[in-house]
Order: sequence, then structure tokens, then C-alpha cells
Amino acid sequence: MTFDNNEDFKKIEIIELNENNFDSTIGGAKPTLVDFWATWCGPCQFMLPIFDKLSKIHGDKVNFRRLNVDQNQAIAAKYEVYAIPTFVMFINGNVDDRAVGAVGEKGLEKLLEKYK
Repeated sequence: MTFDNNEDFKKIEIIELNENNFDSTIGGAKPTLVDFWATWCGPCQFMLPIFDKLSKIHGDKVNFRRLNVDQNQAIAAKYEVYAIPTFVMFINGNVDDRAVGAVGEKGLEKLLEKYK
């Protein structure tokens, strides 16, 4: 994906998930990477700009979404998210892969590799 100007960069928005939109969002055939995070989590804050950057690069092939675990504890528990940040890749509503911790840009790129 190439961007002709800065306006193109702004068009990809990372949607915040909750109990009302979670199932419908992860249920599609397009891979969806969900960042399970919390406001107080330092490593989560470290990963935020990396997640945003990769969403702009790979957003045509993968949906990028976020879920605040403090506000959505039942969803986090359902998907066995016990440490944050945790990045979970869903396809057709099923967990396909995951990465746990502040894995950096290289770690997320590795997770995204097979979905490009």
C-alpha cells in the first residue's frame, strides 16, 4: 500500500472494540489483529505508535483493532489474555495466532507476515 500524501495516512482508523462490536468485527474472513491493552500499561503505550504505523502499512490486508481489557474483562478472559499487551489474530471469528508482550515492530511484522 502506498500513500500519495498525508491525508491517505489519516484514512485508516483503528476501531476500539467492546462487547457490542467485538464478535461482528472478528467474524469476517479478512484477518483482524486485536491489540488487548490498558491505559496504565507502559509496554502497551510503547506499542501503540508501532501498531498505528503498521495499520497504515498493512490495513488493506488486515483489520487493526484495539480492546481495553479493563473495560472488557469478560472478552479478555474468554481469549485467555492474562498479560498485556497481547496481540491476537482472528480469522472467521477464530484465533489464528498471537504475540504477547512489547514485541516491537519486528515482532508484529513477524506475526503479520503470513497475512500480507
